[in-house]
Amino acid sequence: MRHRRGYGRFGWWMEEGVGFGPRGVSAGRKLGSGELQLLILALLEEQPRHGYDLIKELTERSGGFYAPSPGMVYPALTYLEELGHAAVESEGAKKLYRITESGKAELGKNREAVQAMLDQFERIARKMERMRRFFAGDAIENEDDRSEFRAARHALRTALREAREASPEAQQRVLEIVTRAVQDIRGALTP
Repeated sequence: MRHRRGYGRFGWWMEEGVGFGPRGVSAGRKLGSGELQLLILALLEEQPRHGYDLIKELTERSGGFYAPSPGMVYPALTYLEELGHAAVESEGAKKLYRITESGKAELGKNREAVQAMLDQFERIARKMERMRRFFAGDAIENEDDRSEFRAARHALRTALREAREASPEAQQRVLEIVTRAVQDIRGALTP
């Protein structure tokens, strides 16, 4: 089991690009208000939503890893409304929020950052699901395929470490083999 930088037994998971920002999540990292506002705009662009629906959607998309509180979402919605990025209409006791043209323009300026956050949420959700299945004792799909892949990766890493001690001629041959293997692998991945 890998342990890294004081995160305990799940440090490997936290450091492999699971979270937000360029280096993943650190312990206790939350979304900033600006990030949350952009995610809300992206969800409102998909369809008009109530505040509760936004909380539920963000929680589901992250597999339960990120569940914003009403104390975060409703002030963000109010702020977006004040900026003119969201419009609200009352439906009895509920409020339905829609993105405005100004909100679409703001979202357009930040599309890449928003997509990166949504992609992170998707990766987090997949990892959370695998963790749930693991702790529930369920078999992970294609575990045999993954273990074969891990074994092959381990064997390659070991062979490359051994090549460090080889003669320069042997190292050159290994380099040529690895270069061809990389090209073959990339070729296999290209549709």
